[in-house]
Amino acid sequence: MYRPLFIAFLATISLNACQSQTSGTEEVVLEKQAYEDKLVSIGAPQLLDVRTPEEFNAGHIEGAELINFYADDFVQQVEAKFDKSKPLFMYCRSGGRSAKATAKLKARGFEEIYDLRGGYLTW
Repeated sequence: MYRPLFIAFLATISLNACQSQTSGTEEVVLEKQAYEDKLVSIGAPQLLDVRTPEEFNAGHIEGAELINFYADDFVQQVEAKFDKSKPLFMYCRSGGRSAKATAKLKARGFEEIYDLRGGYLTW
């Protein structure tokens, strides 16, 4: 009775494992402490703030580069400033823009992206 469900469950797990291994990119949403620990462990991290200049000027994580997600040439600016093969740390105000930015940048070949869960509000 449960055997078909168990087999379907195993097949789903196997399929998901294969998809994640072949994607070629990694995106991880980290809680504040894990994000901060990872930033420190990298040494000279690539840190991207995707908020507006007004938000950035009101406060930001030390060492962050500002590239406004709403800029028409957002992706081009990121590609010009950051190395796609190195980890990229990203955040916005609460997580919405950085999630959208992550999708855009993954599509352009950024290999490893770390996003701050809850954004700058949690910092």
